[in-house]
Amino acid sequence: MRQVAYAVGLAAAVAFAGGASAKTLNWASQGDALTMDPHAQNEGPTGTMSAQVYDTLILRDSKLSKIPGLAVSWKPVEAAVWEFKLRENVKFHEGQAFNADDVVFSFQRALSETSDFKNYVNSIETVDKVDDFTVRITTKGPNPILPDQISSIRIMDKEWSEQHGVQVPQNYKEKEETYAVRNANGTGPFVLTKRDPDIETRMKLNESWWGWGVSDPKTNVTEVIYRPIANPATRVAALLSGELDFVLDPPLQDLARIKATPGLKVEEINQIRTIFYGLDTGAEKLRHTEVEGGNPFRNPKVREAMYRAIDIDTIRKKTMRGLSFPAGIITSPGVHGYTEALDQRLGYDPDAARKLLADAGYPNGFKVQLDCPNDRYNNDEAICQATVGMLARIGIEVSLNARSKSIHFKSLQNKESDFYMLGWGVPTLDSHYVFSYLAASKGSWNFTGLSDARLDELTTQMETETDAAKRDAMIQEAWEILKTSNAYLPLHHQVIAWGLKDGLTLPIVPNDSPQFRTAQWK
Repeated sequence: MRQVAYAVGLAAAVAFAGGASAKTLNWASQGDALTMDPHAQNEGPTGTMSAQVYDTLILRDSKLSKIPGLAVSWKPVEAAVWEFKLRENVKFHEGQAFNADDVVFSFQRALSETSDFKNYVNSIETVDKVDDFTVRITTKGPNPILPDQISSIRIMDKEWSEQHGVQVPQNYKEKEETYAVRNANGTGPFVLTKRDPDIETRMKLNESWWGWGVSDPKTNVTEVIYRPIANPATRVAALLSGELDFVLDPPLQDLARIKATPGLKVEEINQIRTIFYGLDTGAEKLRHTEVEGGNPFRNPKVREAMYRAIDIDTIRKKTMRGLSFPAGIITSPGVHGYTEALDQRLGYDPDAARKLLADAGYPNGFKVQLDCPNDRYNNDEAICQATVGMLARIGIEVSLNARSKSIHFKSLQNKESDFYMLGWGVPTLDSHYVFSYLAASKGSWNFTGLSDARLDELTTQMETETDAAKRDAMIQEAWEILKTSNAYLPLHHQVIAWGLKDGLTLPIVPNDSPQFRTAQWK
């Protein structure tokens, strides 16, 4: 019924948009943003939505190179102090003037307990206002990657946040509802005009954005309308019929059909995102099934057995239709610290896997639940279904729990999963980001129970090491430790494909986050 209602509503909306303005951009993907609070959830589609409305001190262009944003320049003035000169004459969407107070407030907010961006900024000691348009950030030690880290910290208006009682981020995992969840007041290229989660989000062009002619040529898109469409067939049908101008995640099996349709095109690029499974190695016993001996994932032979049981080439050819690259580590090419040598997988070997299980004390396998999103990554549920069959061949009976990402991520953050799928992009383009979130003992997305003193030490040290060769050696060692642990079972690096109308120019971005400020209609 929702899909039928969607189709009727979309047709009406498109007809209206076409009559009112040819510059409207209608788009869809399988899953909506989780919130409009810019510091509450560090998740790709959520960040994409926030980035249309909120600016950062340092922006990324379509090739992910750093460019001036709300800061016109930045430089280290002491070993552990960075100075940022701010852009003048910038207004928030509701008319408030942007200045250093907003920067100080936003960084303090991002450091709050409920922020999902703490790991970006946890090296920061203080953020100090020098004058209205100068800010100095003091870190706990020299931090050569601070500019990369803060390119994801979006700036809010202090006055607006205080007025609406949103001085701290939404507590997402506790399902908190605040004014910032459905409302926004940024300085970005688009203004949020309607937010109806899981139904429709509308944004209109910010005609007075500071970036027109500075950061980017002015787009001729006057309104962006987003509607999530979970059903793949419905999503493609809306693109083929002309009701949609852009689909972020067309089903891989329909790409040839889209390419062959007059007036449509497909853009492809290797994404900076790796898909993998996580295993809770720390729990005394599994949460969703009883296994004699407690938690089998605590045994390294079990983890290796599961790794060797996954036929990644079959997944690449059949499930992903060739649009993926097998991964040996949980980060992708384009990230500093990635090497081809590290990215080599353990060989697929079900016979060796069965022997490893027997040696670990599980000759007859065991039962486990796999938690998997069904509306987040390319063919996510299909990958999990394939894995269920592969693990069954070595005696591990897997019950698949496929669910919406809004449920999946809450469950992970509440530490309710034994065995789960996750995908990880790297906004900073540096391996430290992966370690700080996924591998450090206190990493906010480390749900594996992995706790390695040397890995923690390296993660801390590489954030302050300014000697490039020494830092690269630390990254290499950290990857070796994490890879050897098999707490994460790497699957593949994603290739992304966008489906769009021929008349729309929208540069495809390796982080899969469309920048509608760069869109142009012919």
